Order: sequence, then C-alpha cells, then structure tokens
Amino acid sequence: MWRWMVVGAWLLLAGCASTHDTMVQQGYPPAFADGFQDGCGSGRQAAGSITGQFTKNVPRYLKDKQYSTGWDDGFRQCQASVQNHNNDDWATQHGDDRERAWQQQKTQGEGRAYHP
Repeated sequence: MWRWMVVGAWLLLAGCASTHDTMVQQGYPPAFADGFQDGCGSGRQAAGSITGQFTKNVPRYLKDKQYSTGWDDGFRQCQASVQNHNNDDWATQHGDDRERAWQQQKTQGEGRAYHP
C-alpha cells in the first residue's frame, strides 16, 4: 500500500513540476534541491534503473554543504525506492514459483492417495 503512495507522490511531482521546482516551492534551499535532483538520478542508476543517470557536480559537492546534503539524501532515497521495487518484483516472481510447486506436490499427493 505504501508503495502506491510513494509512486503516486512521484507521479504528482513529475506531472506538474520538476522535483527541483516542487522542493523549492516547499521551502527547501535551491542548492539542496539541485543536489537532491542530481543524487536521485544517480541513486536510480546505481540501483540498476534505466531511467537514472549519474550526475554529481564534484566541486560543488565538496564546497556547498546544502548541495552535498541534498545529493546524499536524493541518492539514498531513490536508490532505496528502486531496490524495494526490484525486491518486490523478485518476491512476486519466486512466490509464484513456490505456489506452483506446492500445488503440484499437493496434486501428486492426492493422486497417490486416491490411486494406491
């Protein structure tokens, strides 16, 4: 359930304004929002998403505390979001395999019980 809320929030952010613009409107410093946007794309890319691109303004990261904090936050949050999505997909796929194996085992057991 919470996953759909996160996806909905991202769609709202992406639908009307960029993440950067939305964060600035919510009162975040522009440097933090710049870093968050760069870090988020980098985190998605690091987690294996095709929608992310690694972006890091290294000189700014080293000199601007707000940019570096935003970059770190964006990286961690977006990387975790993609990894959670990937883990859910894996669990669904392998859960289905286990369900099929259990159903097959149950059917075979019934067959042996009815036809000794």
